[in-house]
Amino acid sequence: MRYQISGKQIDIGDSLQVHVKQELGAIVQKYAERPTEASITFSKDRHEFVCESSVHLSTGLTVNAKAHANEIYDSFDACGEKMEKQLRRYKRRLKDHHSHRATPVETFGAPSYILAQEDVGDDAAEPDTLQPIIVAETQTKIKSLSVGEAVMQMELAGENVLVFQNEGQKRVNVVYKRSDGNIGWIDPE
Repeated sequence: MRYQISGKQIDIGDSLQVHVKQELGAIVQKYAERPTEASITFSKDRHEFVCESSVHLSTGLTVNAKAHANEIYDSFDACGEKMEKQLRRYKRRLKDHHSHRATPVETFGAPSYILAQEDVGDDAAEPDTLQPIIVAETQTKIKSLSVGEAVMQMELAGENVLVFQNEGQKRVNVVYKRSDGNIGWIDPE
């Protein structure tokens, strides 16, 4: 597994990198087969250290976790516990989907835009146009998944919405978390 361990405006020592590789390697090997890469980023938020981790699995799924603590090692340990809990929770489902999937998840590119937020308030002037201002334009990957895999990927990534290509119909679909706690699925015809 490839590791990318970095710090945002803080120095990451060699002993922390060794600790991260050993602990994360043990967690991922215990619950997932053939992880491909892991990205761990440390940062400081006021008095706390923040650890954000993302592990990409060979099945095409991604597991994300984030934790805060007063010490940098504690932030990673809390993040590792969250990731272990997610992987343990979905271990059976991951194995079931992996046994049915002989090839990695297919992806295709699509443009992705970041729009400027409108000023909202009592003093905000009426906009001249309803066209949003594009701040950034990037390319994103849309995965080809079954609905069950899409729900699992959304939950593992800790996201509220996931756009994917439905493997069955080859159409773009959306799964999302509803305010009542259930999962919504949009399947346009």
